[in-house]
Amino acid sequence: MSQEGDYGKWTISSSDESEEEKPKLDKPSTSSLPRAGQEAASEPKYTCSEARKVAHKRKLSPVKFSNTDSQVSPPKRQKSGSQEDLGWCLSSSDDELQPGTQQKQAKNMVVKEESGISSPQDGAAQRTANHSPPVLHGLKEEEEDYETSGEGQDIWDMLEKGNPFRFYLTRVSGIKPKYNSGALHIKDILSPLFGTLVSSAQFNYCFDVDWLIKQYPPEFRKKPILLVHGDKREAKAHLHAQAKPYENISLCQAKLDIAFGTHHTKMMLLLYEEGLRVVIHTSNLIHADWHQKTQGVYLIGSTPGRFQGSQKDNWGHFRLRKLLKEHASPKGESWPIVGQFSSIGSMGADDSKWLCSEFKESLVTLGKESRTPGRSAVRLHLIYPSVENVRTSLEGYPAGGSLPYSIQTAEKQNWLHSYFHKWSADTSGRSNAMPHIKTYMRPSPDFSQIAWFLVTSANLSKAAWGALEKNGTQLMIRSYELGVLFLPSAFGLDSFKVKEKFFSGSKEPVTAFPVPFDLPPELYGSKDRPWIWNIPYTKAPDTHGNMWVPS
Repeated sequence: MSQEGDYGKWTISSSDESEEEKPKLDKPSTSSLPRAGQEAASEPKYTCSEARKVAHKRKLSPVKFSNTDSQVSPPKRQKSGSQEDLGWCLSSSDDELQPGTQQKQAKNMVVKEESGISSPQDGAAQRTANHSPPVLHGLKEEEEDYETSGEGQDIWDMLEKGNPFRFYLTRVSGIKPKYNSGALHIKDILSPLFGTLVSSAQFNYCFDVDWLIKQYPPEFRKKPILLVHGDKREAKAHLHAQAKPYENISLCQAKLDIAFGTHHTKMMLLLYEEGLRVVIHTSNLIHADWHQKTQGVYLIGSTPGRFQGSQKDNWGHFRLRKLLKEHASPKGESWPIVGQFSSIGSMGADDSKWLCSEFKESLVTLGKESRTPGRSAVRLHLIYPSVENVRTSLEGYPAGGSLPYSIQTAEKQNWLHSYFHKWSADTSGRSNAMPHIKTYMRPSPDFSQIAWFLVTSANLSKAAWGALEKNGTQLMIRSYELGVLFLPSAFGLDSFKVKEKFFSGSKEPVTAFPVPFDLPPELYGSKDRPWIWNIPYTKAPDTHGNMWVPS
């Protein structure tokens, strides 16, 4: 569907419910799969969301930012660091440009689409000013297969000491080495140091089969691999075609009978001669998710269906409610809630429809004697990247391809954005690595302690967490999700102390919990806007000197 606006013409998708906005596979479209000829090069070779396809296209054929008054470098960032004039606006402001002014400025802009990857020389000229991160230009994905794998013995030593939670971040290309010293690459996870692999199962949402095989050690690449997926029809056929050259790969399609549901679980089962390892994580099995994004490696689960009676407590946010009631300490009943995610579903006309009713009621539960405080008594902090976060990220605007919040959904819930806080992760050196990790927790008012911490594949959506039906007697869940809940009681504590620095090592108590982003979170400013993937941002360049034109 095409629309006209002050920022030109753009095309947006019609979905507002699927959190990853994958093509509607019960009504398959050939546009979801790579096509023959030149156009095929602009499409990923794996099935994915429209947002990711646009990001892939723009990495290959960036739209360069340039100005007729100065072809040397993009304009400097505004001193305020605001996002004024970067794109879609949620509310009116006296400082906003009038439509006529916007159109006049747009005439001064030259839109140039280039093929291939920018040269380092071009990048130096296109660097954004002041606080923007350095422009990074890498090799093509095929040439980066081995770029971030750590030294084997170092990884073994890291896993064997000092982390009782077994919670790790993935390595990020382009940040200081000290911030990767305690992080893992997929090759580290699959290292032969852990044993002699017999077979493995990979549960995920997106698969690049060729890339995945290269992440296994050479001696394990012909061992049996089971891929558990949610693809249907043409997407399923495409995945089977990817796997066909590998005789050791078999596939299992997860059952998805409810519309808009996805198989979003991300898990590895690694069977060795010496035993079984279970790895629960947040990354798709594609190069981009293990390159320059913040991801978690860590069971609360969701499974599609409609559940009544005691079955409601087995899945989704009701499962979290049950565990918090049974195992969490009631000492923090007035403590706030923090939710951090990379995609957002339809929340309804106001916060009483789901977010601050059934969902929040689950998250505020603490102990068997817990008294549920009034909805307004517990503050809710939601962390989602702003346009400025994405613009100044390591990947630039294409990082937004993994943040598929659509204009159709956003326009229906302007009220939600008053809860939003910026992404900032100086503690782990990942402020410029956009998050694909999803976390929820209950910090103390001064953010020095937490009552519990959850890392999960579940984004902020009813599809992922479930929504009540039939006057509250039935819980309906659309998607498969999986995560791990960290409870202080399992470590003989009432609460976790928050670790001051994620990679601070032995300088802090071993039971201090490593929260991967900065606390307290910073609320959006009056001019900050949430990242919306399917509208253009042409008023300021990203770290690679490019604009975002999704169509």
